[in-house]
Amino acid sequence: MYTLILVLLILDAIVLSAVVLLQAGQGGGLATMGGSGTENVLGGRQAVTILTKMSWWCGGLFLAFSLLLSVMHRGAGASDLQQQIRQAAPPSAQAPTGPSPLQGLTPAPGTPAPGAAAPAPAPTGTAPAPAAGAAPAPATPAPAK
Repeated sequence: MYTLILVLLILDAIVLSAVVLLQAGQGGGLATMGGSGTENVLGGRQAVTILTKMSWWCGGLFLAFSLLLSVMHRGAGASDLQQQIRQAAPPSAQAPTGPSPLQGLTPAPGTPAPGAAAPAPAPTGTAPAPAAGAAPAPATPAPAK
């Protein structure tokens, strides 16, 4: 059944291509975008010809066959490549049962881990500057009275 619908889809695609190529162009293309009325841009009302009807029917059949093939089971005979892929896939890749991907990641060097406290700044070897407006501390203690 799958092969029959696939052959019908290919035949429909060939007929659709031929019908579209046989139709007369409406002319203009992108050159009509220069300010002419919508009648010229969208094309005037034309008579429905057999080619127009065929293009709509072939397009609809193409859509229906494509959707049908996408949901249809191909059959018992899977290709050799598909069988090799199934055999080569490790069982752990099919059903992961561990921590979420973000929990197993380690941060790059120098980057703090999420939720960790920010690291203390490195000492620079100089004393921090006093706050603005604060009196500087005396260099020698005041004499006692």
